[in-house]
Amino acid sequence: MSTEENRDLSLVIPVFNEATNLPELHREITKACQNMKKSYEIIFVDDGSMDESFLVCKQLLKKDSRIRIIQLRKNFGQTAALSAGFDHARGNIIITLDADLQNDPQDFGLLIAKIEEGYDLVSGWRAKRKDRFITRRLPSILANWLISRMTRVKLHDYGCTLKAFRREIIKHIKLYGELHRFIPAIVSNVGVSIAEVKVNHRKRRHGKSKYSVWRFPKVILDLLTVKFLLSYSTRPLQIFGIIGLISGIIGGILGLWLAYVRLIRLEGISGRPLLFLAILLIVIGIQFITLGLLAEIVVRAYHESTEKRIYFIRDIIQAESEED
Repeated sequence: MSTEENRDLSLVIPVFNEATNLPELHREITKACQNMKKSYEIIFVDDGSMDESFLVCKQLLKKDSRIRIIQLRKNFGQTAALSAGFDHARGNIIITLDADLQNDPQDFGLLIAKIEEGYDLVSGWRAKRKDRFITRRLPSILANWLISRMTRVKLHDYGCTLKAFRREIIKHIKLYGELHRFIPAIVSNVGVSIAEVKVNHRKRRHGKSKYSVWRFPKVILDLLTVKFLLSYSTRPLQIFGIIGLISGIIGGILGLWLAYVRLIRLEGISGRPLLFLAILLIVIGIQFITLGLLAEIVVRAYHESTEKRIYFIRDIIQAESEED
């Protein structure tokens, strides 16, 4: 990719059944970017829309050559749509936002100002969120508290799509499943600086929300995945081994007690549930330790075969050569 193709900004916008919102969104984005006097591109990622979203994007492209359209073959989800946009973005700063007009393009300047202060990632905080309390805001409050506690990356609003990234940071992050909301926590593992700014949040004008309270259990499961990836992805034996040791030790103590009862006190133990529990705990302990060892082998094979490093370098500083 040549340098001439680079832009100051890449706006990555996942689109799923948002045909009625796209023309107004394009007008607002154009106005906001022109006021900042920065070169930019708009990447619409059509995530298998079943309405006329793709056709509307093509119509907008005829009027604005800065638009690029990525059409996915089916609805893969927001994580996949964002990942596709990241892979094709050419801007030095990548900004993500929803296509439902609830994010305000006028807030781009706030995000960019923080990036220019030296931050690698800036996340929007919908301090005055215009959504229903029971079905949207309350689950979000609980999820944000839990995510902040478990990942130790404290943000008020993990679910806000309006975020800005330095290109070199997000290009090295691989997203799977529904992990897009955990991007700040995931990139924190490579030592990036993260900031949060309050942004405007507006009521949805057209269409229906794609989110519901039933997403909360999925968030919990994804959080467990992220916690494991952040803490134990390069040392899985430490989690499986600890569980195995605890289980094995408890089973061993029960086994010794039963041996004392049988050999010293001469009491029968064949019908005692405690015997079966001791055997079960010892077997589980062995299985977990074995699983941890196998996971260690898999992790090492993965890193060696892909030549993936377990560290990320921010900069290299060295003395100038004598010849200089």
